[in-house]
Amino acid sequence: MFMEILKSILYGIVQGITEWLPISSTGHLDLLNAVLPFNVYSTAAENVQFWNMYKVVIQFGSIIAVILLYFTKLNPWASTKSAEEKKGTWNLWIKILIASIPAAIVGLLLDDIVDQYLSTPYVIAIALIVYGVLFIWIENRHKKAVIKSVEGISNKKAAEVGVFQMLALIPGTSRSGSTILGATLLGFSRGTATEFSFFMAIPVMFGASLLKIVKMKMSIGFSGLIVLLVGMLVAFVVSVVVIRSFMKYIRKHDFKIFGLYRIVFGILILVLAAAGILGTGFGA
Repeated sequence: MFMEILKSILYGIVQGITEWLPISSTGHLDLLNAVLPFNVYSTAAENVQFWNMYKVVIQFGSIIAVILLYFTKLNPWASTKSAEEKKGTWNLWIKILIASIPAAIVGLLLDDIVDQYLSTPYVIAIALIVYGVLFIWIENRHKKAVIKSVEGISNKKAAEVGVFQMLALIPGTSRSGSTILGATLLGFSRGTATEFSFFMAIPVMFGASLLKIVKMKMSIGFSGLIVLLVGMLVAFVVSVVVIRSFMKYIRKHDFKIFGLYRIVFGILILVLAAAGILGTGFGA
């Protein structure tokens, strides 16, 4: 049990870092699981089912970090806000919900298909590389941003970013990677694209986590619950630090470094998969 808790601490650190950077939390967690798989239960099948639930539900910790850091901005009932500011906050939530609809619909319809057919090392690796190339290409365009705040996002633009978030259902694309890439293509500034991506994560990640819990066909049990809660707590703490640092970073830097990282990481997964080092359970 002690070793499983230590593993969960490590998973929480990786989740907290990779969830908010456009580099695919799924790819990193699956690679880590291939090296240090959980052994919380007595059978391999139970451990696999627990892992498939764990890597999604651990996102609760990351979501809470966003809510905490942006609580005032996202709170339409804040006493310090004027009536106009409260109206603006409600409008922001409408945009967030509009942007969440495509991924919610497709996620409900295709969740099992994605898990069964697309959660493979090669799909994850190719998605990492393709999106890495796209990030570098976008930055090399030097196109000027036209939407420089979340308040300037129209409902139509929110829906369009939501379509890109839908693409994140493909393992390895990265939810933040898809939304930031899409928003940047649509003319958002780096800061606005990143901030709106954070906000969009709230309903989508809550929904995905609840769906995995409902679909889980076994009881988590006390040991599993402790391991999960530890991972969530660590993911929360690390997410707070990473979100603050990432927002400071993009004020002065572009996304090219993340594009390069994705390409290198994708090639690494391809090599490990081709060498047979990654088992059939990787990504599943």
